[in-house]
Amino acid sequence: MFKPCRLAARLAACVAAFMLGAGAMPPARAADAVEPPVAADPLPAVVVTGRGAPAVPEAASQGSVTARSLSARPLLRAADVLESVPGLVVTQHSGDGKANQYFLRGFNLDHGTDFATWVAGMPVNQPTHAHGQGYTDLNFLIPELIERIDYRKGPYRAEDGDFASAGSARISLRDALAQPFAQIGLGAWGHRRAVLAGSGSPQPDSRLLGALELQRDDGPWDNPQGLRRVNGLLSWSAGHAGQGARVMAMAYQSRWQATDQVPQRALDAGLIGRFGAIDPSDGGDALRQSLSAQWWRADDAGSLQGSVYLIRSRLNLFSNFTYALDDPVNGDQFLQRDERLTAGGQLARVWSAQMMGLPARHALGVQWREDRIRVGLFDTRLRETLGTVRDDRVRQGALGVYGESRVEWLPWLSTTAGLRADRADWRVDASLPQNGGHAATARVSPRLSAALGPWAHTEFFAHWGRGFHSNDGRGVTMRVDPLTGASVTPVSGLVPTTGREIGLRAQWLPGWRTTLALWQLRIGSELVFVGDAGITEPSRPSTREGVEWGQRWQPRPWLVLEADLAWSRARFDADGDAGTRVPGSVSRVGSASVSVRELGPWSASLQWRHIGPRPLTEDGSQRAAGFSLVNTRLSWRLDRRIEWVLDGFNLANRQANDIEYQYVSRLRGEAAAVDDRHLHPMTPRTWRLGLRLTI
Repeated sequence: MFKPCRLAARLAACVAAFMLGAGAMPPARAADAVEPPVAADPLPAVVVTGRGAPAVPEAASQGSVTARSLSARPLLRAADVLESVPGLVVTQHSGDGKANQYFLRGFNLDHGTDFATWVAGMPVNQPTHAHGQGYTDLNFLIPELIERIDYRKGPYRAEDGDFASAGSARISLRDALAQPFAQIGLGAWGHRRAVLAGSGSPQPDSRLLGALELQRDDGPWDNPQGLRRVNGLLSWSAGHAGQGARVMAMAYQSRWQATDQVPQRALDAGLIGRFGAIDPSDGGDALRQSLSAQWWRADDAGSLQGSVYLIRSRLNLFSNFTYALDDPVNGDQFLQRDERLTAGGQLARVWSAQMMGLPARHALGVQWREDRIRVGLFDTRLRETLGTVRDDRVRQGALGVYGESRVEWLPWLSTTAGLRADRADWRVDASLPQNGGHAATARVSPRLSAALGPWAHTEFFAHWGRGFHSNDGRGVTMRVDPLTGASVTPVSGLVPTTGREIGLRAQWLPGWRTTLALWQLRIGSELVFVGDAGITEPSRPSTREGVEWGQRWQPRPWLVLEADLAWSRARFDADGDAGTRVPGSVSRVGSASVSVRELGPWSASLQWRHIGPRPLTEDGSQRAAGFSLVNTRLSWRLDRRIEWVLDGFNLANRQANDIEYQYVSRLRGEAAAVDDRHLHPMTPRTWRLGLRLTI
């Protein structure tokens, strides 16, 4: 049962623990992520078209991040834009060409499971993926083209389906630029980046936008990663906020060498340096191409919006995490290959109508998607294939239908009730015939929310909702372990989750906004497909709960101070032999920033981020230490056309780790396997200088 009083009592303890563990600095939140409390508004559009203002928040844990706010943030990688979502952490455990690691609300989200991400109306999460369920690779993003990010946490809105139990982010892109620009950037370790973008109006009331990004980066690694990345975008749009359409084509390609996590004992013995690699042949290549269309129409009653998309993607990823544990002669390197064609779309109608004589707003929507996938796992040595573990073809379909109604019962009370129905089916043609077949499942997810106020510039919110995440389709039909030949039980296709939350948003003083949320999320079973081994491992039910507290103060038009603190507790419900801790669950996250905006020709920001300790084993005997980082951005506009930008990362040069794991491995020459800590070091202090020319 959700116990807000118990969580409230823990708030003081977690704040004290946070201060003792990280120093007496205020927690933080991202710029423009807190909006003032307002009365209930019409339901936000389902399809993010890149036009219009962000939706008015309906929860303490909901908000929008504007392009202006993002422009003040130094970005080490493209996916770091998601760190503008309060409490979300982005790291990496391998080469920068693959998807990042994400942490939020007590989850190690791996590469995207349980956090749904959309870009320009297209889903980014990839189900039944070779490297992890819900794989979310944002390397195809050009950050300068982002218009805003709308985020939510928890499974409380009916339009959010698969992978959205912890939250969701919808990234909308610009459809036009005020002026074309050319941008170049230089940095340490061979970092080079160039962006060229511009737009025009070939016909009245239409816009054409094009952009190209080129990047190369060797990183601080002893084995240079040799990252080569190319991004392109071309879009055409017409119309206005009331009626219009948009067509967009995007293309991305990259290749890289990877320095994966390395064992602590190799560092202690001096076998490799801090930035060394055990297997220098690790790495990969990736490709993504997409074509999408969106359209919208508004009338006096409401709006109709829709989108369709076609995405082609490919990933070849060579990794070696256990070195010589399974094969002392050839080593344990393996190739994960994923090739897919994804097609889908969504359609939603939002309208106003009376309900029992009361003002009401309703929404009906349908979402569909089909993935045709070839997914495989192969034993390799120096990227040469030695054998096949499995090589499967999967056809996966998903259909979701939902409805939602918001009723304003009183000037200070409104409720939103929603119902979502989802069906998923998998057709697996497996290299091992016993693991093939057809499976289908369905799930109904009700949601209910209430908003009270405002009173004294304060609104209160309460939410309850059922959600789910899907499992890898190969695990749904698998009956034989492809490694051992042992019999296994197929896993559930859709795993239920239940979330609860109470919170407030307030503006008690001019220019100061605050939010507070207490939340809980229960998962029926943390079933995870282990792509590194090619099997599905079910785990116990779990419960996560926590507190989030955000502040934003703008004492002057040119000065913004922000703070955010997120504390969480993650435990397995059943007390197993190994313990109840959920490995990888971060207990606290904090950030703080000071931004000076356009003070004459100058703009600057100083950002502090803290990540607390996290257990590496279920008994809690092994833990990763917490750490704090400071990043900065300084920009100087020489004139109307020329702007210099200096970014600094890890200014204190902390020797922290982006990721840590505890597992068994064996190095060449070792007589037996060793249970050890494995880590991927964080990028040391580095500077990047950029020049932007407005054409």
